[in-house]
Amino acid sequence: MDANEFNPLPPVFSQERSPLLIEVMPEFLDEAPLPRPRRWLPVLLFLATCVSTFAARTFYIGHFYAEWRPAILDGAMYAAAVMTILLCHEMGQYLQARRYRIHASLPYFLPMPLPPIGTFGAVILMEPRRGDRKAVFDIGISGPLAGLVPTLVFLCLCLSWSHCRPPLADELIFGAPLLVKWVYAVMHGPIPAGYCIAYHPIAFAGWVGLLITSINLMPIGQLDGGHILYGMFRRKAHTASLVLLLLAISLTIGIWLPTWLPMLGLISFLGTRHPPTSDDSVSLGRWRYALGLATLAFIIIGFTPKPIHMLGQ
Repeated sequence: MDANEFNPLPPVFSQERSPLLIEVMPEFLDEAPLPRPRRWLPVLLFLATCVSTFAARTFYIGHFYAEWRPAILDGAMYAAAVMTILLCHEMGQYLQARRYRIHASLPYFLPMPLPPIGTFGAVILMEPRRGDRKAVFDIGISGPLAGLVPTLVFLCLCLSWSHCRPPLADELIFGAPLLVKWVYAVMHGPIPAGYCIAYHPIAFAGWVGLLITSINLMPIGQLDGGHILYGMFRRKAHTASLVLLLLAISLTIGIWLPTWLPMLGLISFLGTRHPPTSDDSVSLGRWRYALGLATLAFIIIGFTPKPIHMLGQ
């Protein structure tokens, strides 16, 4: 979670979302002064995340190779691809914020020096003022759509260089969402029962992009999907968001998927209610409704309930 370190006033909500993170911002609007930007910090964090994604993939995949040279190449390809996806996601929202004259910082990438993904995502800090209904919708939807472009390109190109095999005893198994199964079936045929996909490193970056996008598109609270849902249905989105969160918690506990408990706990703590925009009466137009519904429906083919697990779990 990203707490607003620049302003001690009570946090409420940011119009900008980023992968796997929830942002908050002050409720006091235009009068709050904006601090001087730390231009060196985004650069350092970007470089640190490049290193952490490279190291996470290299050290995870290294023990499957007889020597380190191919593992290093594998890690470099993965890091370059996944950083491209995250950067596209962040810049899509950054440019939309600038379009609506909402001040936004450069992306703050967050390294996670643990395999197999290597990053917590990224976050953009914005000036403490709210946009209207159209601005919130456009900023919320732009990140996932921009990130999906390289994600789908990487998947469609590099799943052809991936293959299926029985999982190894000490190997992490990455669940395949419907979209991955469909693309793989077109290229290689259906995945045999009991087999898993051994992802090419760039295809694995595409898998990570699908996971990030699907999580962000959950139409709950302050996730990107929450912005989209509120933009379309305004205060009626509160009920839908609460019902979806309760359903997600019930399914997680009922099927026992502990991977999602920390995130669902965080969303529950922050709440499911989306604060009003500066002008909820602004019309979205029919094409934004159609685009919003189609984007939210992407969760069906892009999400997998068991993204990472071990053999037999």
